[in-house]
Amino acid sequence: MVEAVMFWNEPNNQSHWDFEIDPEWRSFARMVKLAGVAVAAENPNLTRVLGGIAPIDANFIRNMQEQGVFERLNTVAVHGFPLDWNHWTIHEWPAKIEEIRSVTDLPVWVSEVGVSSFGAEEVQEWGLQRSAELLIGQAPRIHWYSLYDLPRAWPATTRHREAEGSSYYRHFHMGLLREDGTAKPALEQFRRYTPELGICQWFHFEDYRLEDSARWLRALGVRYLRTGLSWADSLRPGAMEWFDRQMRALEEFDVTLTFCFTPESCGVRPHHTSPPQRAEEFADFCARMTRRYAPESAARRASCAGGNRGFA
Repeated sequence: MVEAVMFWNEPNNQSHWDFEIDPEWRSFARMVKLAGVAVAAENPNLTRVLGGIAPIDANFIRNMQEQGVFERLNTVAVHGFPLDWNHWTIHEWPAKIEEIRSVTDLPVWVSEVGVSSFGAEEVQEWGLQRSAELLIGQAPRIHWYSLYDLPRAWPATTRHREAEGSSYYRHFHMGLLREDGTAKPALEQFRRYTPELGICQWFHFEDYRLEDSARWLRALGVRYLRTGLSWADSLRPGAMEWFDRQMRALEEFDVTLTFCFTPESCGVRPHHTSPPQRAEEFADFCARMTRRYAPESAARRASCAGGNRGFA
């Protein structure tokens, strides 16, 4: 069942939002406000989350607040990877959450936290344990990134790719499972912390790992899952059939559904990070996906049936 929708992913990171075009995030703020209104009209009880920010930056949250974004949302989220990409230590996690709490009264989720096994799988195992110790009890939702390693044949969604050096290749080693589906040492460690720890797992269009992922999540005792539906993918032939298949496979989990990625034909520039030419088109996509996968009537039926889940 969808418990929350999230608008965009890492909007203050240029790998996911082109702030050369939108340097003060005015287009982004307008887009999210329209999307928040559109989703609330479909299901006012659905949690609406500002896309997890990376880096963790209180000034960005102030910017969103000043532009009225939080009048349309009810949760904010942060991402942190201190052993791989951030310029702070893993022990600073509580302080980083407090930094955001100091500038907003909204709940603060950790919608991505992870450790790469790029250097050593033992580092990932220790990092998972320490992250869990520091974060459980600090945030209402914590999503570990991720279940699977990124297949080497697929590009990581980042603007500069190989120019980032080893930072780029760390993207491919964030999973608890290797590309071939075998378990890393951190997998058993993770099992100790569910359901308090959830999982963030992105699925590519027609991803062959979907059914295996659902089986692993079930076996690990995962309750909270974050994933996404790509606005760009929605224009592909067969998109709705794929989205339906994805959501059926995941319906037993409490899903945070992320809406992001601009279709090339809809952007100011032909790139998935671009602000859309018309913010209303993104809001319409969010409304349509909410109507399809998280309508208010479905949530009421699930509650009345004691958790019997499904979507129309």
